[in-house]
Amino acid sequence: MADAENPTELIAEMGRRARSAALVLASMPSTRKAAALASAAESIRAASATIVAANAEDMTRSADAGLSGALLDRLRLDEARVAAMADGVAAVAALADPVGQVIDASERPNGLKLSRVRVPIGVIGIIYESRPNVTADAAALCVMAGNAAILRGGSEAVKSNRAIHAALVEGLKAGGVPVDAVQLVPTTDRAAVGAMLKADGVIDLIIPRGGKGLVARVQAEARVPVLAHLDGINHVYVDASADPAMAEAVVADAKMRRTGVCGSMETLLIDRDYTDAAALIQSLIATGCEVRGDASARALVPEIAAADAADWDTEYLDAIASVAIVDGIDAAVAHIARHGSHHTDAIVAEDAAVAERFLTAVDSAIVLWNASTQFADGGEFGLGAEIGIATGRLHARGPVALEGLTTYKWIGRGTGQVRG
Repeated sequence: MADAENPTELIAEMGRRARSAALVLASMPSTRKAAALASAAESIRAASATIVAANAEDMTRSADAGLSGALLDRLRLDEARVAAMADGVAAVAALADPVGQVIDASERPNGLKLSRVRVPIGVIGIIYESRPNVTADAAALCVMAGNAAILRGGSEAVKSNRAIHAALVEGLKAGGVPVDAVQLVPTTDRAAVGAMLKADGVIDLIIPRGGKGLVARVQAEARVPVLAHLDGINHVYVDASADPAMAEAVVADAKMRRTGVCGSMETLLIDRDYTDAAALIQSLIATGCEVRGDASARALVPEIAAADAADWDTEYLDAIASVAIVDGIDAAVAHIARHGSHHTDAIVAEDAAVAERFLTAVDSAIVLWNASTQFADGGEFGLGAEIGIATGRLHARGPVALEGLTTYKWIGRGTGQVRG
C-alpha cells in the first residue's frame, strides 16, 4: 500500500488494485457474486458485537465534538441496525443481476443484429458522511453490479466503518471475491477526498453521500463524473380535496418518522380552500415538531413562529417544519419549483385529476400521491439497498441501486456485412 501521507499516490495505488478486481468481477457469474454477498451478510452478523462497540466509540467522540442530533442518529448503530444492515446485503444477493441484461435489440435491413447490453461501470468511488451503513450498502451494490468500490467514510464514523469493512471483506473473500473489490481509504485526511475527485482514469464515477457542503465540494472539484445526491428539501402539499385523517397521518409520518433522513418532509403546503388547515397544523405540533409559518398559517395558528425567507430553502433534518398556505395546485407547484431540491415531493388529495396534474408538473426524482415522503428509499422501492437518491437528470434518477450502477455497450452480430 502506498504511503497514506501521500494521498495522490495512495488513491492511485488503490485504483490500480480496484481496476484489477473490477476485471474479475465483470465476468464473475451471478451465482458466485450472490453467494459471496450472502457470506458477507453472515460475516457482518457474526461481527455485530464488534461493530456496535466500535460505533459506541464513534458516538462518544462525535457527541463530545458537538455533532447534531440528526447526524448522531444517522451515525448510531445497535444490534437491530447491524442486523438490518446484514439483511440489506443479503437482499442485494437475492436481486436479479443486471450485468448482461439485454436492454433492447434490433436487426438492420442488411441483417446486422444489434443489441444494447448492461455492463459494469468499473471503479466507483463513494464519499460519505456519518452513515456507517453506507459501507455495507455501497459495497454490496457495487459487487453485485460487477464494480469495484473505493470507500471514503467520514472521520466521525471511522471506527464503525473499519469494523464493518473488515467483516464484509472477510465474507466476500470467503465467497471468492477479490479482496481489492471493496477498499476503504485508510486515512481521514481530507486531502484523500481531493485525490479521489481528481483521479480521472483511475476512478470512473464518484458518488457523494452527505450534506450540502460535501456535495458542493465534490461538484466543484471533481474531474471524474459525479452522480449527485443533493439535499432533500421535500414538500407535502395538502389539496382542498384531501381526507383530513389521511392528511394528518401522512404529514406526521413524512416529518417525524425519522427527521434526519433525506426523505423527511421539510415544508408543508396547504391549499387555502382546505377546511381543516388549523387542525392539521395543530396535529403536527402535537407530534413534537416545531412549526414555522407564513402569515396565513400564523393567522390560523397564532402560536407558531414566523418563517423567514431562509426557511423555505432549509433542509432542517430535525423536528422543525415550515408551513405555507397556498392558492391551489398551481401555487403549490410553483413553490416547489422555486424552493425544492428535486428530491421527493408528495400530494395528499382525493381529486384524481388534481393529483395527476401534480405528479406530472412537479420535476422531482420521486413524486408521490397519498403517501409519505419517507418512502424515498431503495428498499421500499423493491431495489434492495440503495447507494443514494440521485436528483439529477442524467444516467440515474431517484433511488440508485443495481441498475443505476451499470452502463451499457452496443453489441453487433453480423454475417460478413461491409460498408462499401
